[in-house]
Amino acid sequence: MTQETTAGLLRRRLVEQLVADSVLHNPEVRRAAQTVPREVFLGSAIYRPSSAPGVTVWTPTRRDGMTTDEWLRLTYENQTWVTQIDGVLAEDAVGPVTGGTPTSSSTLPGVVLWMLEQAGIAHGQRVLVLGTGTGLSTAYVCEVAGEENVTSVETDPEAAERARKALGEAGYSPALVTADGLRGHPDRAPYDVVIAFCSMRHVPYGLLQQITPGGTLLVTLSGWGAAYGLVRLIVERGNAARGQFLPGYTSFMMARQHGHPPHGPFELLPGQERPSRIDPARLDDWTGRFVAQLAAPSAERFGAGAEQVLLDVATGSQARVRAAENGEGWTVSRRGPIDLWSSIEDAVTTWQRHSSPHLSEFAMTITPDAQRIWLDAPAVPHGPSWALPV
Repeated sequence: MTQETTAGLLRRRLVEQLVADSVLHNPEVRRAAQTVPREVFLGSAIYRPSSAPGVTVWTPTRRDGMTTDEWLRLTYENQTWVTQIDGVLAEDAVGPVTGGTPTSSSTLPGVVLWMLEQAGIAHGQRVLVLGTGTGLSTAYVCEVAGEENVTSVETDPEAAERARKALGEAGYSPALVTADGLRGHPDRAPYDVVIAFCSMRHVPYGLLQQITPGGTLLVTLSGWGAAYGLVRLIVERGNAARGQFLPGYTSFMMARQHGHPPHGPFELLPGQERPSRIDPARLDDWTGRFVAQLAAPSAERFGAGAEQVLLDVATGSQARVRAAENGEGWTVSRRGPIDLWSSIEDAVTTWQRHSSPHLSEFAMTITPDAQRIWLDAPAVPHGPSWALPV
């Protein structure tokens, strides 16, 4: 069996799986999934994760260390493969990397293709892709919208050059830009659709201005609490938009410009203690963590279950939650000018009072004055809401 035949068969099986799982419905998106050769975009190596006590070890897996069939079967798993750790591409790694942060990846095809459907991308639409990454998602968009209508922006020069070569090898020639994706690309605006394969803390107003009224922005909102929510916004005139969060559990690497401030090790210092009004394990829930992030947007979160720590780097504020010594409830210790845990308690209690709905029951509005996320859907002027840090 030839390499082309093997790849084509594996692509067809992947499409059949995604259709059976009700991920794919649009015939043009299915055609793109059947056409685009993912193996071209993985390059010559990926990182594969394994667990060690308290840390993840990323081991380079090289194409030349496997048979062609083994590499193709790995390629067409519906799986995210990390291609860059802390700016180092897998093919350039000299050995396993202990710890480290993924900075580029080939997202599992099922999520990318589903997002194309959710964004409503169609032939002839002008599309801006934020986060070129390996180039795979851009290739899918080219197949659906037409490559002459596609602009793709990548902030990392090495990843951008790698994607440029892969797209050319696969036969695609969209407009490729190496720049800060959060600024969009005004030279080719306006766009009918902007689709982001990175997450951000808020929507930059300059990006919003590049989308035609009635156009769509599909973006994952995230923050320093490592919570994520995918929202589909319909853009209105005058720096305004509104939309709904989507079902499921979609996450992307944070845009580097919105990452948390760097810091070294920190001390857990003594503070004022009191009983916690909520079970800290509620922050382990997908939506509970997002609600907590809305309430304390400048806090990083560490730990899980009954033992959790929140840290605000800018102010030095801390909150530490642990099981009470008597075994009944939880104790929170807080210090610093911001009472992080009280804000989270209030928000989580409000969410629980509304029966703890999934994030898809939340909505978002953008006005020139504020960007707000609302608990009730559709958003109503008097419903519970939280402002994003913008």
